[in-house]
Amino acid sequence: MDFSIKAGAPEKQKAPCIVLGYFEGNVLTPSAHSVDRASKGYLSKLIASGDLSGRSGTTTMLHQVPGVSAQRVLMIGLGKPADFSSKNYRETLAKAVLAVIDTAATQVVMYVVEFPVKDKDEIWRATQAGLVATDATYRFDQMKSKPADERKLKEISIGMATRPSDELKRAWERGCHLGSGMSLAKDLGNLPSNVCTPSYLAEQAKQLAKAHKLKVQVLDEKDMAQLKMGSFLSVTKGTREPAKFIVLEYNGGKSKSKPVVLIGKGITFDTGGISLKPSGEMDEMKYDMSGAGSVLGTLKAVAQMRLPINVVGLIPTCENMPGGDAIKPGDVVTSMSGQTIEILNTDAEGRLILCDALTYAERYQPESVVDIATLTGACVVALGSVASGLYSNDDGLAQELLDAGQDVWDRAWHMPLWDDYHEQIKSRFADVANVGGRPAGSVTAACFLSRFAKKYKWAHLDIAGTAWRSGKDKGSTGRPVPLLTNYLIRKSAS
Repeated sequence: MDFSIKAGAPEKQKAPCIVLGYFEGNVLTPSAHSVDRASKGYLSKLIASGDLSGRSGTTTMLHQVPGVSAQRVLMIGLGKPADFSSKNYRETLAKAVLAVIDTAATQVVMYVVEFPVKDKDEIWRATQAGLVATDATYRFDQMKSKPADERKLKEISIGMATRPSDELKRAWERGCHLGSGMSLAKDLGNLPSNVCTPSYLAEQAKQLAKAHKLKVQVLDEKDMAQLKMGSFLSVTKGTREPAKFIVLEYNGGKSKSKPVVLIGKGITFDTGGISLKPSGEMDEMKYDMSGAGSVLGTLKAVAQMRLPINVVGLIPTCENMPGGDAIKPGDVVTSMSGQTIEILNTDAEGRLILCDALTYAERYQPESVVDIATLTGACVVALGSVASGLYSNDDGLAQELLDAGQDVWDRAWHMPLWDDYHEQIKSRFADVANVGGRPAGSVTAACFLSRFAKKYKWAHLDIAGTAWRSGKDKGSTGRPVPLLTNYLIRKSAS
């Protein structure tokens, strides 16, 4: 799919399709008003007849509108002006793109940046337009013997009545790059675990590094043993697939600038190990590497934007299987930090691979560290699929991440990380237990990780509820690539 900006009056756009918006009560957006005037009131007549209602999200395709060069005009209802929100804007854009995809149009010019969203300027609207457009056109059919018919739509353009500013152009491109990073994360998440193995993730990291001139290093189990990553290696004992520890470096900032380190959980399939999961929906455990996918997707977006910042991506990746050599409840392992861990539940394996990666991150003397993981079902119970759980040992860092997510509609919620919760993960036989019981399960998991992140500013994103959808629309969401990338955009500009 190609993405571009087209300047010029909407009625003069010689395109297969243009998209215009209008509100209830015959309130036309500027471009819709321009087309209405060129067509001698054609749109107003349809509204007066009741054929165009203006209800939020309704789409009506018009053909051969008088006085208009475009073959088709898609009218999309925006609802009541006072109710038009950021959420409505994003949903409207997605519906418009999907409506055009169902036609034979090869190109669409969307006059949507002018849609008035309360407290949001055209730069925000242009960024969101690029992000939503790429997200709405995403399709995963790589594993089918007969892929779906090729779509006719090849180009999506943002229409501007006047010449766009350079800032708006960059905002549109930024949105498209965000969408591109999300698409990579979604592709990796949607692949089956017999394809997307730790070795496959390592190969994808190498390809990403080659395409965007990143530094890459892939450590094997012997390397990890030399580093004394006993916690990480304990998880991979039950599987035949070799574990990998992927290190990616993007150096776009000054050589002496401290990097931001992103750590992504890469469990390519999670059976629960000896603490075996129930069979229902176990297929979705291929998404347990979504944290890893989000790091790769974010690095792709950052590299495409050429942000002036240094970023390190760390991806511990392996399977969690119930083999004869697998760790057992009651076992005690020693982490890279030297802290000992009592394994009370082998299905709490994500924190066991992340804790060694958190210790490894110390060598970079980082500006900040953010780990991303589909860590706990408890977070899904707490926040559902709307917000990711955010924990941090630094309130300033937490606020930066919250603001970055809110701005790109990839929201998180700040959860407590109080000392009181640490009582639940005390162990009689080791320094710490890997679980603390059912109460506040997402909190105690974050408390566990915080023990390995005391030497820098750190945040943890629990994306168990936001990384993928279940049901008829099952699939990876690509979150939190927008949040992470926007955080890095803001850091690079500060």
